[in-house]
Amino acid sequence: MANGLAMAGSPVFLSTLAPFNQYLFNTFGWKGSFLILGGILLNSCVAGSLMRPVGPKQTNKAKNKIGIKADEAEAKKSHKKSLSEKINKYLDFSLFKHRGFLIYLSGNVIMFLGFFAPIIFLAPYAKDKGIDEYSAAFLLSIMAFVDMFARPSVGLIANSRFIRPRIQYFFSFAIMFTGVCHLLCPLAEDYTSLVLYAIFFGLGFGSVSSVLFETLMDLVGAQRFSSAVGLVTIVECCPVLLGPPLAGKLVDETGQYKYMYIACGAIVFLSSVWLLIGNAINYRLLAKEKKLAEAEKKIHKPESTESEPLSKPNHSDVNVQSARTEDHPSERETNI
Repeated sequence: MANGLAMAGSPVFLSTLAPFNQYLFNTFGWKGSFLILGGILLNSCVAGSLMRPVGPKQTNKAKNKIGIKADEAEAKKSHKKSLSEKINKYLDFSLFKHRGFLIYLSGNVIMFLGFFAPIIFLAPYAKDKGIDEYSAAFLLSIMAFVDMFARPSVGLIANSRFIRPRIQYFFSFAIMFTGVCHLLCPLAEDYTSLVLYAIFFGLGFGSVSSVLFETLMDLVGAQRFSSAVGLVTIVECCPVLLGPPLAGKLVDETGQYKYMYIACGAIVFLSSVWLLIGNAINYRLLAKEKKLAEAEKKIHKPESTESEPLSKPNHSDVNVQSARTEDHPSERETNI
């Protein structure tokens, strides 16, 4: 829910940015538009500077350095160790051995190849259909408006007791829904059908965005989540960077936008199938591993009571033994 609400801020501005950007382009040209948009974007630095980790503050910062001396070799060794620990803290490369993390990462790499290009080419596609530029830009506003309400709503649904235990499946079906929307987009021939596409696209985009990081936390846990987000973001830069130019190249080669939407829809749909199958296998393996761990725990569980001797001594034997030790103190010492 918190992720959905936090990420809902993006479509709030996007819903007004599309017609505003068209106005800037018509008034100041593309160079002036980029200067103004860059100045607006720099305000994010102010928001970022206000972010602080939530936790107790350290009041005692004094460090006792009396009596602490180390050789240069030991100092270098500890420095290297602390540096490696710091790197491992922010980028835990052991996650690349995590089965669920690799399934999530590979699926997202495939998905982001065709995830953002349909947004970029939505207005040009509408213009190619003979729609005026302001109405074409308004399609992005419609998509963003639906996205704004979809993110917190879907976040609330994903947190329910029916969806939360299998949130990976929910994430896969949200991606599949978005891919199907792109595949059906070429069927839109007029403005009304493009508005319907923008509405469903906004719903699918918001659904994916609201649970994008929640599914990652579900796989790796809260303790390794920060490092996992960093590694995922680094790897995903490549498909995010390559996707739109490749889509534009496809439009230039074919001269039509519909093939680009079909290609992007097929890529997104393929990633959903990959994640669906991968998560199904992962869930099955996790259940099997859990059963094996429980079985081993039962086998190696220590007994609650000490094992009793096979034959218990009777009272006569005890009396004889005590009398013998009284007669022979040395034997008593030996017994002790």
